[in-house]
Amino acid sequence: MNIRDLYAFLEEKIPSSLSCEWDNDGLLVCPNPEKEVGKVLVSLDVTERVVRKALAEEYDLILSHHPIIFHPLSCVEPGDPVAKKVIDLLAGGVSVMSFHTRLDALEDGVNDRLAGILGLTDIRPFGQNGETIGRIGKIPKPTTLDEFAKTVKEKLHAPSVAYAGNRRVETVAVLGGGGADDVEAAKEAGADTYLTGELKYHQLVDAPECGMNLLAAGHYYTEAHICEKLKSLALEAAPGLVVDTFYECPVLEV
Repeated sequence: MNIRDLYAFLEEKIPSSLSCEWDNDGLLVCPNPEKEVGKVLVSLDVTERVVRKALAEEYDLILSHHPIIFHPLSCVEPGDPVAKKVIDLLAGGVSVMSFHTRLDALEDGVNDRLAGILGLTDIRPFGQNGETIGRIGKIPKPTTLDEFAKTVKEKLHAPSVAYAGNRRVETVAVLGGGGADDVEAAKEAGADTYLTGELKYHQLVDAPECGMNLLAAGHYYTEAHICEKLKSLALEAAPGLVVDTFYECPVLEV
């Protein structure tokens, strides 16, 4: 299977119609669409370390969640960090496919799986401005916010969870990654508790007065699980592929 055919398969499974209007994902780097794919490296982010590994170990494709090119490039020269990665990948013959918000919104995508990790039931979509990429559901047994935060930290293998609020936890909304803009949408959907990767400080400070529990478990830790979904789809497309997963949070904590 070549790059073009693999992307067509993944485009059918993760359609671009699910992407938010502001997003930039898809086949973002492609030196040769006719190149046969033998080795695929799956990662959440296309970091410099991921690029070096792909080049050194002769992978044909990087399959990621976060787009390698998100904002328009103003130049293509080695002094720009993103452009340098693109230049190196093109020179090394390595393509990049990124599936971002469409994978968030997908059934059994980022947020369905996040809800499943936390054991939510009666799961349904929620969101703002017609972008229903989040999920909301019930936890198996109502609990305190302190206990729920501990559960989130354990199940997501997060080094820490920032949280605030004063309500008992029963109806939980989740949105992996940067979900600060969807707090009000989660509340309007009926959630007493909202979990995402990143929130603003003032949102957490105001949570008790706003009548909602808020938790931020880290952008990486609320989304890293989706790498297994990407791996399984690549193997579904071509069972003979060598598909490896690179797990590393690029933001260090002490």
